[in-house]
Amino acid sequence: MLKVSDINVYYGAIHALKGISFHVEEGEIVSLIGANGAGKTTTMQTISGLLRSRTGSITFRDTEISKTEPHKIVRMGLAQVPEGRRVFSTMTVQENLEMGAYSLSGKKGATTAQDLEMVFDRFPRLKERRRQVAGTLSGGEQQMLAIGRALMSHPSMLLLDEPSMGLAPLLVQEIFDCIQQVNKGGTTILLVEQNAKMALSVSHRAYVLETGTIVLEGPAADLLANDQVKHAYLGA
Repeated sequence: MLKVSDINVYYGAIHALKGISFHVEEGEIVSLIGANGAGKTTTMQTISGLLRSRTGSITFRDTEISKTEPHKIVRMGLAQVPEGRRVFSTMTVQENLEMGAYSLSGKKGATTAQDLEMVFDRFPRLKERRRQVAGTLSGGEQQMLAIGRALMSHPSMLLLDEPSMGLAPLLVQEIFDCIQQVNKGGTTILLVEQNAKMALSVSHRAYVLETGTIVLEGPAADLLANDQVKHAYLGA
């Protein structure tokens, strides 16, 4: 479904991603784990068209997208939930969700009301707060809103960047339960996380990124049991 081949990304003279390659199959949850500064967010931004690779290719559903504009990538069914949530803080919950459906405007069969109900069914707390200004929500509620907003564009694949960042442990569990529900509903997920234990516990496969290079890959259960991963990321 998504294939990333030999991408090299630079920030000025800094070589942030060094020829990385990986793939995500339809229906999977795949995690990219690694320490802060490993290149996880850079990878996400390159896939979604916000950054450009100097080499290689990015293919989504058999279409090369490495030179495609970000809004067109969203229309193709690839949506990103950015690090830090980035909700529109002065707009209400419902207005934020409606912004997520913006890319569908004019499309045949675009039904915002039905889509809102779909999100509210998945996140009942958002329905209770639909008229509330997003900036007054808790961190966990803002994360639900950010995921819900992305789902409004009917993505076949979601890019989730650090969804547990800054959340209390109970809320982290709740967000990861939501991620699994979204996946069971038919959405493929690429997940970037510093919380390696949680990410591996919900993923089918995973890649370990260190300073712009993939150093390990395999089934998530195998990486959870890997001594190198345990020592570096699981506090064992």
